[in-house]
Amino acid sequence: MSGGDKLDFEIRPNPAPVSAADRAALLANPGFGRVFTDHMVTIRYAEGKGWYDARVEARAPIPMDPASAVLHYAQEIFEGLKAYRTEDGSVTMFRPEANAARFIASAQRLAMPELPAETFVESLRRLVEIDRDWIPEGPDASLYLRPFMFASEVFLGVRPANEYLYCVIASPAGAYFSGGVKPVTVWVSPDYTRAAPGGTGAAKCGGNYAASLAAQAEAIEAGCDQVVFLDAVERRFVDELGGMNVFFVYDDNTLVTPPLTGTILPGITRDAILALAAEAGHRVEERPISFADWQADAASGRLREVFACGTAAVITPIGRVRFPDGEFLIGGGEPGRSTTALRQQLVDIQRGRAADPHGWVQQVL
Repeated sequence: MSGGDKLDFEIRPNPAPVSAADRAALLANPGFGRVFTDHMVTIRYAEGKGWYDARVEARAPIPMDPASAVLHYAQEIFEGLKAYRTEDGSVTMFRPEANAARFIASAQRLAMPELPAETFVESLRRLVEIDRDWIPEGPDASLYLRPFMFASEVFLGVRPANEYLYCVIASPAGAYFSGGVKPVTVWVSPDYTRAAPGGTGAAKCGGNYAASLAAQAEAIEAGCDQVVFLDAVERRFVDELGGMNVFFVYDDNTLVTPPLTGTILPGITRDAILALAAEAGHRVEERPISFADWQADAASGRLREVFACGTAAVITPIGRVRFPDGEFLIGGGEPGRSTTALRQQLVDIQRGRAADPHGWVQQVL
């Protein structure tokens, strides 16, 4: 398959699925990223042949040759989005076409083949359909979907691979942060940066996250939940957290987030918040924020709230900021009204409890 050609999926139901009783026990407290459903999607790609062999099959280990290109040159990308069980019993996804577009952009940056958006969305729908019973119930519960693609060609030369494997797996999920939504403490890394101009910061590839782990370990050692990265050129301006975008809310009702200049992942939740905040009456700005200004504005009281956002955590308030020379609080360390209101509105839209004027929610089943 190539271009817009339609690809048929072969369905191979898992012959030994998890029992209903065991599944219920797992769904009682799934956490995040620890429990997985019975099935997965796989699609293969070969240069000159295109996309082929689309399957929904039993989730299982992937056979891999030790010379597979991804193991040596990290040609890999992924996405993350959620399926929700709504009050009327239907199942929805939030902006899957936006994830499809970002997956294509990531593929372009890493010299990988582009999976057509239609196929991407259909692969998600197929997996949700067969594993519908794995979608947990509860106010913070969802089925987290992880599409990913990697270079599977057995070859050690440094060039774009000629063979790839696309997969989707699913994981029932509760709250991203243990203890529910509460202000987190962040660490501003003095030594590490996440991405540089001209690099892969705007692509959702595993290498970006691997590069953040040493800084995240440093943050945990400092008693923090997450790391904040500054820009790689001047080491002055806020880029993003280890896995989330960041927003600042000021006393004049202005909401500010760093601009997308190629070093920051263009978050789908970020984009939705920009629209919702503007509709709620905020003046919305995308402009650089220096760490010095962050600290000064928090001390003066001009900065009222700061929050992080992403698919997994949705919106999470930031209450305390630590760095090698000290720490400071944001708004007394408590969640602010704007943060709480935006989070509730977004969650209600995602779960079908509020109007969706943008058409973001797609019914799957």
